[in-house]
Amino acid sequence: MNDNQHLDGIKVMVIDDSNTIRRSAEIFLKQSGCTTILAEDGFDALAKVSDNHPDIIFLDVMMPRLDGYQTCALIKKNPQFKHTPIIMLSSKDGLFDKARGRMVGSSEYLTKPFTKESLLTTVRRHTSNPQPS
Repeated sequence: MNDNQHLDGIKVMVIDDSNTIRRSAEIFLKQSGCTTILAEDGFDALAKVSDNHPDIIFLDVMMPRLDGYQTCALIKKNPQFKHTPIIMLSSKDGLFDKARGRMVGSSEYLTKPFTKESLLTTVRRHTSNPQPS
């Protein structure tokens, strides 16, 4: 995979209660030309999703108040975001967690800590054929 392949204009939302994860994802994505939207929890994300219409969403599973599964289900209930790919982020790599993510509508499951390459490859895979909005 060509690391210099730019992802100009792709809007990526990263929802994670860890400032470190948000910031490292933001750095990786901005270096590749993506526009990034950051949210620190599910409630913050729900407000920002409607305003920003991201092309792809990375969503942490374990968050306070509203966890990733609940947040994913709420985003997917909105017809505007039914086709928006949501990638679950978790330090747990269990089969049950992956299945639960699929049940609420996630497209993929990325294990933390992720690398720059795995993050960008995932963005490319899910945004190469943009869904009609």
